[in-house]
Amino acid sequence: MPHYRYSVTLLLAPALATVLVASAQPNPYKTVEGWAKMPAGRTWGATSAVDIDKDGRSVWVGERCGANTCLNSDLPVVLKFDANGNLVKSFGAGLMIFPHGIHVDRDGNIWMTDGQDNKPRRARGAPPDSPLPAPPDKVIGHQVFKFSPDGALLLTLGVAGGGTGSEGFFQPNDVVTDRAGNIYVAEGHGGDNARIVVFDKSGKYLREFGKKGTGPGEFDQPHALAFDSKERLLVGDRSNNRIQILDKNGTYISEMTEFSRPSGIYVDRNDMLYVADSESGSVGNGRERTEKRGIRIGSLKDGKVIAFIPDPNDKATNTSAAEGVAVDAAGNIYGAEVGPRALKKYVK
Repeated sequence: MPHYRYSVTLLLAPALATVLVASAQPNPYKTVEGWAKMPAGRTWGATSAVDIDKDGRSVWVGERCGANTCLNSDLPVVLKFDANGNLVKSFGAGLMIFPHGIHVDRDGNIWMTDGQDNKPRRARGAPPDSPLPAPPDKVIGHQVFKFSPDGALLLTLGVAGGGTGSEGFFQPNDVVTDRAGNIYVAEGHGGDNARIVVFDKSGKYLREFGKKGTGPGEFDQPHALAFDSKERLLVGDRSNNRIQILDKNGTYISEMTEFSRPSGIYVDRNDMLYVADSESGSVGNGRERTEKRGIRIGSLKDGKVIAFIPDPNDKATNTSAAEGVAVDAAGNIYGAEVGPRALKKYVK
């Protein structure tokens, strides 16, 4: 197996870790806004979750109920659009608070991660000794769900409301399966938890790897997962401004920083890499990048960025542009946007 080494800057001190890459690549794509049609009376909420159906044409989205949360909502959160942007399937109402990551497996099943819970919390800015709201009738959140294409719930990973170790997750970001059906879940959207948890296809806990840090095989917000054609695991290590390439046991192989600050990653059958950067220039932790936000496109074979779809809002002060990204069989790109609350389609 070849070892790709693209950069070692992030193994140095954080102050030296912001090597800037010019975003001078061409943009051969046209933006199609409003392509996916919501039913009458429903508006788009935030979405970071988009993937392509087994048919190569239809698009699956996890959408946050017309807002940035599904708390107290009875709207379905998993949506399927056909190739013309018509909504043809929806399900998952009442199961999730914060649909975050999505994966369509080889059998066409749909996996979703839920990154928050509905436990009572004080309002922002409320005194620390103020009373908490009443608890919900049923605690939900911080779980991973597997659905059939018709919406039947086939498998649930993690305890409702969150857990640790082999028992559950806190803020799971993304999920992906390998060819054998083993399940990989990326956990950690802040705080000290940062790991990849692995289960067999029945949901039995197998192992985990990674911890909070900046070194090889360590993570700071492992935000996105994908496998390449060699079944190497790509981790969008967002707050470390890199994509790490690991084997399936978590052994470090190499890393790439040319694709900036990865919120979402997608690898097609030809090992073309599509990376959504929704935070550069507006969100960071002292190691932020200053390139433009947008979707970068290149090949895993040489690691070079060959095309760039920029965020039209270059003055955003928070998350903007696509956070999730997927590519259909025809090469059309789909960007799931949290800040603008939209699903955009990009065509050549």
